[in-house]
Amino acid sequence: MALLKNKKNPMSNILFRADSSSVIGTGHIMRDLVLASRYKDANIVFAVQDLKGNINHAIAEAGHSLKILRSNDIKELDTLIKTLKTDMIVIDNYGIDAAYEKELKIKNPALKILSFDDTYEKHCCDILLNHNISADEKRYKGLVPEGCELRCGAAYTLLRDEFMQEKQKAKKPSSDTRNKNIFISMGGADHSNISIEILEVLDSFPHLHAHVVTTTANAHLQALKEYVHGKDKITLHINTKQIARLMHEADAAIVTPSVTLNEVIYMDLPFIAIKTAENQQDMYRYLSKNNYSALEEFDAIKLKSLLEIFAIEILNFTDLSLDDKKIVLKWRNHPSIKKWMFTQDEIGLTDHLSFIDSLKKRIDKVYFLVKKDSIPIGVIDFTDIDKKSAEFGIYANPNLKGVGRLLMRAIIDYAFNVLKIGTLKAEVLKDNLHAIKLYKEYNFAETNTKNADTNNLVHMELKNENR
Repeated sequence: MALLKNKKNPMSNILFRADSSSVIGTGHIMRDLVLASRYKDANIVFAVQDLKGNINHAIAEAGHSLKILRSNDIKELDTLIKTLKTDMIVIDNYGIDAAYEKELKIKNPALKILSFDDTYEKHCCDILLNHNISADEKRYKGLVPEGCELRCGAAYTLLRDEFMQEKQKAKKPSSDTRNKNIFISMGGADHSNISIEILEVLDSFPHLHAHVVTTTANAHLQALKEYVHGKDKITLHINTKQIARLMHEADAAIVTPSVTLNEVIYMDLPFIAIKTAENQQDMYRYLSKNNYSALEEFDAIKLKSLLEIFAIEILNFTDLSLDDKKIVLKWRNHPSIKKWMFTQDEIGLTDHLSFIDSLKKRIDKVYFLVKKDSIPIGVIDFTDIDKKSAEFGIYANPNLKGVGRLLMRAIIDYAFNVLKIGTLKAEVLKDNLHAIKLYKEYNFAETNTKNADTNNLVHMELKNENR
């Protein structure tokens, strides 16, 4: 982002107007600090109120000057702007609206205003910044002055350098595929006070280790400390500077659809988003529309259902024990499964083991046995794998019911988060109405129907952007 320079002074004077508290949260200040770091040669000053539960100390720790305001009164701010000879003010405060901004411009005609916005409000500014992945600049038509520069979407996401550094590091392979780390952050202040409720849901998943991130701005911190005391599967991180590392080492995240979610998505971390404030509504709608795991409010039953995907193991066929390989063969030859296969011949153990052994040399196909709580629940596979697409297969343990959706979520998660393909494909027998209905439930669309090997097949696809 280009610096605004004064002809008389090569160092721009930039004033940030934002607040933090146990009620407001800490997100405004945290993202402002990232933006401030982009103006390497500028004189940076933060104008803040001394509200209960603030993180004003973080501003000082970042090396920036701090001015404490008695109120949000425009006269007080205007005096400060003039005293500091401010070239640009960055406004990240829901208490400042378009009328307030317009008055600042009248009092200071040369002043540049950069306004943060998350909720498509009217602004009187020179630059409008909405760095959420859901941001749509078309929606600002009529809300900002003509000539206002719109900076919207993922291209403007504010990320600290440590996120880019961590993402370049290779993930350490886990020696135990069952145990998984879950990154949890309900905002620095957790104003909705649902961290403990989330942890109570996680308690029913013995293989999930929770890493809870919060700050001293959390008015409920003492209760949270008391809850996690003595619990080996929960680690509490207070005022940590290692968020990027914790995300990189996590297998999944539970966060609010706010600033933190931009970081989670950048780190390619599977997530569940729980809306806790009205200013998160736009992001929530975007996530829901694009079939991400999102809850409009905390719901223990729904959260437990979504968490099941993180509680399963997917085991490569080539790493299975002989007993597990025999279980897979028994399923494959079961009449209820075999009838939907393209090849319906009985498969012998020798051929089965030979096929699994051949997979060690293949990069275009991979097969997995899926387990939940150490119980085998089904098989998923990916074939014809390339950078753009892959075809999948699926069948459930014939002795279990109700695991199809869990297997489908495992397929979609692996395809788009591990293989990172653009399109997931399936060919299913036309008479297999149960499978077709299941695939459509996950937004698969029929692309054509064709004949192959005398069987009527329905070709279906799911694109990453439609999942």
